[in-house]
Amino acid sequence: MSAPPEKPAIESQPLIAVRDVRASSRWYAELLGTDSLPDHPHRDTYDRISAGGRLLLQLHAWDEEEHPNLVNAGAAPPGHGVVLWFQVEDFDAAVARARGLGAEVVQEAHFNPAPRHREIWLRDADGYVVVLSSPDGELT
Repeated sequence: MSAPPEKPAIESQPLIAVRDVRASSRWYAELLGTDSLPDHPHRDTYDRISAGGRLLLQLHAWDEEEHPNLVNAGAAPPGHGVVLWFQVEDFDAAVARARGLGAEVVQEAHFNPAPRHREIWLRDADGYVVVLSSPDGELT
């Protein structure tokens, strides 16, 4: 009997619309402890946040390049119903980075008993809710 075919790898690559791509890029890079990307001519319109060669988040300026759903920032509150969730190995350091950035804390660092991990809920400059969590099962 032959082995079942492998399923293709799938990775989430969320993209959010922001008012200031450069400022958001710096904020997320600092928050997540990632390296800054080299400057490029498209940076005012689009940028990527990655770590270890893996894309974590894409940032795109509102009302640029006529992309559908990335226009008219005033049409709805940015991110309503969306939570950007990042699992980080260095939870305590990530919380310290968030505090150093002056990030608005929506919910203080706490233990979530279902996944047995710690998490903190923040809001970025564009109003998106961002959660940093330690790995599932970290705490028993």
